[in-house]
Amino acid sequence: MQHDNGLTVSLQSPVSGPRLLVVTGDLDHHTTPRLRAALEEVEFGPGSGLVVDLSGLTFCDSTGIATLVAAHQRAADAGAALLLAGLDADIAHVFQIMGLDQLLSFYDSPEEAVRALSE
Repeated sequence: MQHDNGLTVSLQSPVSGPRLLVVTGDLDHHTTPRLRAALEEVEFGPGSGLVVDLSGLTFCDSTGIATLVAAHQRAADAGAALLLAGLDADIAHVFQIMGLDQLLSFYDSPEEAVRALSE
């Protein structure tokens, strides 16, 4: 687990099922490098998946959004899936205003996203 200026990022790799990246705190231009580093550690391959649990995210600025979009693109290029889960309604609204609900996959909970990847 890594902690930086109010952002905690923890990558969990269960024995079975997709990996889970838990992000809590404020995601802004100061803390985005922590998330970017964690995402870069994830190796995407055809058919693999990563669930990003954002249920503990309290703030997200444009640099955080750009990092999540870049990770989505990297996963898609590798034939993998990146699913976002548990976004606060206000933060989800910002993603929707930007049209990112058309690009990214959102789920109400990490459990729901894990089930979607397992199907």
